[in-house]
Amino acid sequence: MAKGKVSKDDWTMGALRALARGGVAAVAVDGLARELGVTRGSFYWHFENREALLVAALETWELLATTEVIAAVRQLEDPLVRARALFAEALGSEKIAGLEPALAAQTSHPAVAEVVDRVTRARLAFLAEILTGVGFGPQDARHRALAAYAAYLGWLELRRTAPELAPEAGPDDPQAPAALDHLVDMILAPALHSQPRADPQPV
Repeated sequence: MAKGKVSKDDWTMGALRALARGGVAAVAVDGLARELGVTRGSFYWHFENREALLVAALETWELLATTEVIAAVRQLEDPLVRARALFAEALGSEKIAGLEPALAAQTSHPAVAEVVDRVTRARLAFLAEILTGVGFGPQDARHRALAAYAAYLGWLELRRTAPELAPEAGPDDPQAPAALDHLVDMILAPALHSQPRADPQPV
């Protein structure tokens, strides 16, 4: 395959899949070249070195899984609709299964730590913004944002490590929508008591 046939995005998505499989050590140029069906020379058409690929992959994850999601959810006018839509998006089908838990386990690497820190700050701030929007005070919103994000990370970890014990954590299980609704209701209570229930809208 000619080097022009494989884009920079192909390499970065391949690197993200490798990260999900085996962490930073799995982001190997030769292995990714074989996976993409190209020579090693194709890599250097797009990247100076392996570290540049790793940084580009992490920035792609930040864009797709945080920046674009926040921008889309912010377009929804109703605060409860925004809250439900965010959780439906975050806990829906994963584009790359197991990527987020894998990244959380690799923060000893400086590049991973920097992006995970930035993503975590942005997500917590947006969660607090949403919770403030449904009527919680700043401190309560912050505490609920922390609890919600911890639940999110735990949900993904259950999906990865215990799919048979917690099938509802998987997006394709028949009970997944009810389990997700229960989680969201717990996070939003007592705000739900003062406002009518709002159904999520597509992001």
